[in-house]
Amino acid sequence: MGFLKGLLIRLGSTALAFWLATLLIPGITLGTASAGEAVITLVLVAVIFGVVNAVLQPIIKTVGCGFYLLTLGLIALVVNGLLFLFTSWIADQVGLPFHVESFWPEAVLGALFVGIVTWILGAVLDRD
Repeated sequence: MGFLKGLLIRLGSTALAFWLATLLIPGITLGTASAGEAVITLVLVAVIFGVVNAVLQPIIKTVGCGFYLLTLGLIALVVNGLLFLFTSWIADQVGLPFHVESFWPEAVLGALFVGIVTWILGAVLDRD
């Protein structure tokens, strides 16, 4: 039961972080007609983002570990921005009304913002 609770907390906090990103960062948009559609879209985008990160990020870190060392980890901003933009592209392909205009600054700032917000919410909400 603890695994499911943790998964739901992470999914909810990621969806909330995406919603806040659409409100605060120009160029990240959520085009839905109703609040119910917005919630469903945000949860689905959070799932896509989670799958993209779970599948691609370990591969990228393994292949590009030299770049991570060479740039003292700053390449992670570029990688996370690209994964955020890729999430937007996948959402568009499946018909979800979530869009990120461009890599810089929208995708990079969006990835950074979502990462920070989910980290904070996870730390606050996932207390046993």
